Amino acid sequence: MANAHFSPPLHSNEIKVSFPQEHVMLLAFNRPKSLNAMTPTMEQDISNVLAWFDNEPSLWRVVVVVTGEGRAFCAGADLHAWNKREQSGETKDDAQRKLDNANGFGAISRRFGSPKPMIAAVNGGAYGGGVEIILNCDIVVASEDATLALTEVKRGVVAIAGGMPRLLRSAGHQLASEMLLLGRIIPATEAATRFGIVNKVVPKSEVLPAALEIAAQINANSPDSVQSTKRALLLGNRHGSVEDAVIAHLRSKESVRAMKSENIKEGLKAFSEKRKPAWTTPAKL
Repeated sequence: MANAHFSPPLHSNEIKVSFPQEHVMLLAFNRPKSLNAMTPTMEQDISNVLAWFDNEPSLWRVVVVVTGEGRAFCAGADLHAWNKREQSGETKDDAQRKLDNANGFGAISRRFGSPKPMIAAVNGGAYGGGVEIILNCDIVVASEDATLALTEVKRGVVAIAGGMPRLLRSAGHQLASEMLLLGRIIPATEAATRFGIVNKVVPKSEVLPAALEIAAQINANSPDSVQSTKRALLLGNRHGSVEDAVIAHLRSKESVRAMKSENIKEGLKAFSEKRKPAWTTPAKL
């Protein structure tokens, strides 16, 4: 079900934004001739759209599905543009710029503020920053022919947009080292079964439908509970101590709201009455 009444911010043609079904926003990288390599314009567009999405009250339980147009998900940074900047001496302040960029590569790889779920629909190759984006998504669906690689070491650069610690936590030290230090290209099936960074592998034609089906399953649940749960997952990644993460979650706005919400009453009442719950809009955080 399309939602034509939504009005996201104006953006370039380097991304596409649509609403393919109720409570779902689809964000597509749209530089297929360049394998969806990221540009400053593209990153700013994504940042603006996601900021709008986070604060739009009518999108109260929307899941974001991120995908790429054409035969790739995202090839990472535009290395040709990076080379020109490096050769001209324009990269001397890059470290500070990356520190200041709280949302990371593509405005997604370090994104922490949003409690709304994000699903990656990986329809082809994902390299460098494209993998760092995937590693910060909540659920990942990939096509059978998709490949993932953090090849920064082969180009003299470093995967510093959040991918290394996330991969370490998901795959463990040895497997993370294999992927990072070798710059090895990993098939989607291996990324799922061996590295544990892909949830589901499907035929290419089924990637987006599978991601949208998962989004629909999430949206069948209480929006208060879903957003509180995502906040707990984010805090679990941020805190080294389980107890610190538990305390931070209990004190979070999402958790406080969930425990006082109408939806907790509705969920328990619906269970007792043996019917489907009718969820309502969460209170503004």
